[in-house]
Amino acid sequence: MSAVTTTTAVAAPAAAELPQVRRRRRLSPGRRLPAARLAGPLLVLALWAAASAAGALDPGAIPAPWTVLRTAGRLWTDGTLPTDVLTSLRRAAYGFAIGLTAGVLLALASGLSRTGEALIDGTVQLNRAVPTLGLIPLFILWLGIGETFKIAIIAIVVYVPVYLNAHAALSGIDTRYVELAEVQGLSRAAFVRQVVIPGALPGFFVGLRLAVTGSWLGLVVLEQINATSGLGYLMFQAQNYGQTDVILVGLLIYGVFGLASDSVVRLLERRVLSWRRTLSS
Repeated sequence: MSAVTTTTAVAAPAAAELPQVRRRRRLSPGRRLPAARLAGPLLVLALWAAASAAGALDPGAIPAPWTVLRTAGRLWTDGTLPTDVLTSLRRAAYGFAIGLTAGVLLALASGLSRTGEALIDGTVQLNRAVPTLGLIPLFILWLGIGETFKIAIIAIVVYVPVYLNAHAALSGIDTRYVELAEVQGLSRAAFVRQVVIPGALPGFFVGLRLAVTGSWLGLVVLEQINATSGLGYLMFQAQNYGQTDVILVGLLIYGVFGLASDSVVRLLERRVLSWRRTLSS
C-alpha cells in the first residue's frame, strides 16, 4: 500500500511539471464561402434600393433600381440593347485576343533571350509610360475612325499588363530549375513546357485579370468617340438627352461583364493551378 502511495506521489509532481499544450490558433481565412463575391454587389444594390424607397436619392440624378430595370427591359424589347451589347462584346473580344497573343509572345521572347529582352523590354516600358488613351488622336489619323483603331487601342491596353506580369514571372523563375533542366538534358521545347510555363503561370494569370478589366475600361472610352453603336455610344447619346437611367443601364452592363469575365479567369486559374496550396484555395 505504501509503495502505491509513493508511486502516486511521485507521478503527481511529474505530471504537474509537463508543459501545457497550447491550442493552435488558426491564421488562415477559413473555408471559401459559396458565391462570396456577390455579397458586396448585392449589399450595394440593397442600399441603393432602400435609399431610393426612402426618398433619400434624387430620381433625376440616381434613378431607383426598378426604374433602371424597366428601362433595360424597354431597350431590350425594341432591339437597341441587344445590338449594342453584341457590338461591344465583339470589339472587346477582338482587341483582347490580339493583345493577349502579343503580350504572351513578347514576354516569352523577352524573358527567354537576352537579345529579346534588350530589344523588347525597353520599348514596352516606354509604351507603358505613355497614356494609352492619349494615343487615340494619333491612331485615328493612322487607321481612321472605324473599328480598326478601337480594336488596336484595346489590344494595347491588354498586352501591357499581360507582358509585364508574364515577364516578371519568367524573370523570377529559380535558376536552380534551369540548371536542373540543363543537367537532365532537356530540349528547348521541353524546358519551356516543363519549367517555363508552370513557373510563369501564376504571374500570367495576374496580368490576365488586369487585362480583362482594362479591356472593358478602354471600351467605355472608345465607344464614346466617333462611334455609331455600342454601349458607350448608347450612354453618350443618353448624356445628350439627360437620360440618367439609360446611362446607369450601360454602367451596370459593363459592371456585370467585368465581374463575370474576372470570375471566369479566377475559375480558370484555380483549375490550372490546382497543385498550389495558397490562402485563396
